[in-house]
Amino acid sequence: MRLAEAGGSVWPREVPQITADPRPAAVLILFGVLDGRPSGYDADAVSSDLDVLLLARATTLRSHPGQVAFPVGRLDPADDGPVAAALREAREETGLDPAGVEVLGTLSEIPLDYSRHLVTPVLGWWRHPSPVGVVDEAESTAVFRVPVADLLDPAHRGVTVVRRDGQEFRSPGFLVTHQTGTHLVWGFTGLVLDALFTRLGWTEPWDRDREIPLD
Repeated sequence: MRLAEAGGSVWPREVPQITADPRPAAVLILFGVLDGRPSGYDADAVSSDLDVLLLARATTLRSHPGQVAFPVGRLDPADDGPVAAALREAREETGLDPAGVEVLGTLSEIPLDYSRHLVTPVLGWWRHPSPVGVVDEAESTAVFRVPVADLLDPAHRGVTVVRRDGQEFRSPGFLVTHQTGTHLVWGFTGLVLDALFTRLGWTEPWDRDREIPLD
């Protein structure tokens, strides 16, 4: 697995551009060796025990309530760039020990016009895993590690559709089952995972007409 090769521009052209004054933010995309049950799906490109760290945002949050996400947050003045911000946010949100993370690099920034953020994804390898969990219930309801093979399984893939003001917004969706329940990964996180898997050559053919309903 050569995640460092994922650098560069990987995002679809339809990602909206921010016209002025974006707020810098960072997310941590952390891969590791699964600490629990490996995937039951035999993926072509990855081992059954490769996983990625995700969390479920609290339903009471004003921004993206209840959605599955990577550890994410804005850059603070004290942060030494997006890598430091991503690791700090992961520690604050999940209890992760940043000392166990090997940073592989960053991907090109993602402009989010809706929230006026410019997000830098930080790729990491969990060389020395540490215990993680919900740190603040006001921020998240679950922290979990998902087998990447489960995300690549075509049976777990589809698209989500949001229809608003006569417009239709579609994004890749992934259904994952964990001891905390069944989670739908969509929106920003679904877009990032889909683009990253495609760039890495991990994606397997899936039904792009299958619509996964949003609760």
